[in-house]
Amino acid sequence: MSAVKWGLIGCGDIARKRVAPALQALHSSELVAVSSRRPEAAAVFAQAFGVPRRHDHWRTLLQDPEVEAVYIATPVYLHQEQTIAAAQAGKHVLCEKPMALCVAECDRMLDACSRQAVKFSVAYYRHFYPLIHRMKELIDGGSLGAVSLIQINAFSPFQVQAGQPRHWLLQKALSGGGPMMDIGCHRIEVLLHLLGPVVGVKSFTTRAAYRDRDVEDTAVAVLEMQTGAIAVLSVTHASMDARDSVEVFGEYGTLQADPLNQGSLIITTEQGRRVEQHPPHANLHAPLIDDFSRSIREDREPAFSGKQAREVSRILDLIYET
Repeated sequence: MSAVKWGLIGCGDIARKRVAPALQALHSSELVAVSSRRPEAAAVFAQAFGVPRRHDHWRTLLQDPEVEAVYIATPVYLHQEQTIAAAQAGKHVLCEKPMALCVAECDRMLDACSRQAVKFSVAYYRHFYPLIHRMKELIDGGSLGAVSLIQINAFSPFQVQAGQPRHWLLQKALSGGGPMMDIGCHRIEVLLHLLGPVVGVKSFTTRAAYRDRDVEDTAVAVLEMQTGAIAVLSVTHASMDARDSVEVFGEYGTLQADPLNQGSLIITTEQGRRVEQHPPHANLHAPLIDDFSRSIREDREPAFSGKQAREVSRILDLIYET
């Protein structure tokens, strides 16, 4: 299978730490072009990663005939415009999370990709965690009996000053919201993966610590699942301690993953307690990017689809509306 030739739109933190290294390491992918809103940043990035071509604007990258697929690693408010333009240029699109500012933008993005028959997905890389697949296997197999409650905590201390690279996350028009948009979206995807559709939402958002922010610093969502289970998702940027936990409670047992990113799973049933290890890939983005590249060559739907990403955004809309 020949490698898919990729263009990278955006040279920020996630692109440097995970996306570019994954594109270079995978046999299914080849990073051939990069662009940034700051030409000097694109030049430095291209030199650092040995990217053969750089573009001073993302629109010129989309006209590069060598580029087959693009990874959009830009702030959320740009996702709709860049995805639609990429689709119209005939490029397959893998976009950073969350998919867009609202579900209406998601629909326009999906329509554009469908019309141009290009592949589309969003970077919810936890969908590929072996730990999540193991938890789903245990839930679906009945090991816990009926699941009554899931508790998810995502606490990520975050302070940034105006003028710094990630300050856009605190501007609602650019980010869509605070920690529920930034880190909560990943956990909503995990929840949907484990238990399926959400049929009801109640939520609370607050500026408990940072009252001058344009977005919430803390949020809690209570989600009613179609299965009858209740999920409680708590997120904050205003905690000294970082947390990344998923706990599943059923009539016959419990599952505990804390922290989720390390892959340790505590399983407690009537037979006792045991610990399993299901660590993620060393580069968390690699399985996602590899599957997307292979979906292009195999002409199939990516393992995580754009429609699934839209559902995450639909729930985010409901959380911010209530």
